Amino acid sequence: MKTIIKYISICLTIVGVFSCSLDRYPLDAPSDQTFLATENELEMALTGCYNQLYFGTEAAYNITLYPIMDVYTDIAWERAVASVQQLGSGIADPDNTQSLAIWTQAYKAIGRSNFLLTNMSRAKDVTNPDVYNRIAAEARFLRAYWYMLLTELYGDVPLILEPQTLTEAEVARTPKSQVVDQMLQDLTESEILPAEVSVKGRISKGAVLALKAKIALYNERWEVAADAAEKCMKLGVYQLDKNYEDLFTNPGQAASKEIIFSLQLDKTVWYHNIALGCNSRMTRGYSSKVPTQAMVDSYECTDGLSIDKSPLYDPLKPFDNRDSRLKVTILVPGEVYGGYQFETHRDSIKCWNYNTNPATRVDNQDALNAYASFTGYIWKKYTYMEDADALNRSTVSFIMLRYAEVLLMYAESKIEANQIDNSVYDAINQVRTRAQMPALKQGLSQAELRSAVRKERKYELALEGHRLFDIRRWKIAEKVMPGELLGRIPKGLLSNAPAIDQWGTPDYRNVSNKSEMRVIENRLFDPARDYLYPIPRIEMETNKALVQNPNY
Repeated sequence: MKTIIKYISICLTIVGVFSCSLDRYPLDAPSDQTFLATENELEMALTGCYNQLYFGTEAAYNITLYPIMDVYTDIAWERAVASVQQLGSGIADPDNTQSLAIWTQAYKAIGRSNFLLTNMSRAKDVTNPDVYNRIAAEARFLRAYWYMLLTELYGDVPLILEPQTLTEAEVARTPKSQVVDQMLQDLTESEILPAEVSVKGRISKGAVLALKAKIALYNERWEVAADAAEKCMKLGVYQLDKNYEDLFTNPGQAASKEIIFSLQLDKTVWYHNIALGCNSRMTRGYSSKVPTQAMVDSYECTDGLSIDKSPLYDPLKPFDNRDSRLKVTILVPGEVYGGYQFETHRDSIKCWNYNTNPATRVDNQDALNAYASFTGYIWKKYTYMEDADALNRSTVSFIMLRYAEVLLMYAESKIEANQIDNSVYDAINQVRTRAQMPALKQGLSQAELRSAVRKERKYELALEGHRLFDIRRWKIAEKVMPGELLGRIPKGLLSNAPAIDQWGTPDYRNVSNKSEMRVIENRLFDPARDYLYPIPRIEMETNKALVQNPNY
């Protein structure tokens, strides 16, 4: 299959060309003084920019960080990596290694885009004009993506648009609003890209418009967000896939018309081990990144009511009659996965193995293993087992942008601008009815629609890297983050439903047997500090022009 990966082996030979200044031209590799002399070298440099999206760290399980950021939020938890736990628990400081990794990777990626955009004119006369303009547009998109990540995590950040020398390295923080202006300008210029691309993993006009809508939405530029999302919708290229679950499997992704932009993977160069990190102990996974009880209980019943209000909710069968996305996103007790019965009740020391004929009873590691899921649940999304013997080499592509998100961004921006019309209901209801949930009824207030679209984002986009940005920009992190992070009752079920607020967040104070729930950790959240991450200490020490975020 033809993808942008075809250039990787070539591009690995030019590492460093974007960031260093050479005294002499090397004889066995390109020099930054002569590189970008041909159309082919422009393509190679652009692939080098794309490659930065494959950001692998221990915490990110060898793939882009973006989806994994949900473990920093109220819907998930990470057992294994201390630096990630610190970001989620509210005790991170400027020495946090994960924060440093994000900052460093973002500016490394921005540096590559800057080098290409600044120096690509060297090859302008020998490059097809359409190709030349396409490459510039894709590089601007990638630069905007990384600045989006930086501004949402750190606020004001240095805006750097050209390669720097050592004497130029000390740059003060630029107000976030100015960085946003630059991102939107970059993306406006990138709208020249074609609506459809023949190479999977390439940036299209739809990707540009979707990212533009996201950045504008995150920064309360409602009309810009609605306009960009609507333009993406009107391209006529994308539509919701009929089956939500298929989006997160290799066969489903191959035919998907919902995916706008994703990372293309293979088993030789780029792959991930999310299946290993998230899967059950019985399927030889680590059960390391896990969903919380609060995430499980936030899903509505099939009548569209929350579990504390729906007559369909049965505490003895808490996973029945629920939004279909619950069991697609999360593996709940009683399900069969990988041929094994998944059960985390601590007295279930044996479980069924359906991989044998007839089925046999075997030791249940999801109850017996000391490192089995601490919450009693595991993520199912993205853990498609194409090869049960190679869980650390999954090639299920991570989706960066998809059409369901565009619909929800369009609806949210229109709601916040108080421009509510039938198109708002239609956008939300397309997403809801795909999940076999009842459509929203006409006549809802702005507040009611705001509640509906925020809950839809939580249900639809879990483990896709949106939750952290959402709870920050909605200013609800101070309500959903602090306090006890809870898992299931190890040897039982909740006696009754918790109270669910307008954002889909459970409150367990009314549950009579709450004291039996497993407390995973006690989290802190200081609203005067924790809406931003700390700028890494090493950056503060080497760039004296930087000023630290408040209260770090």
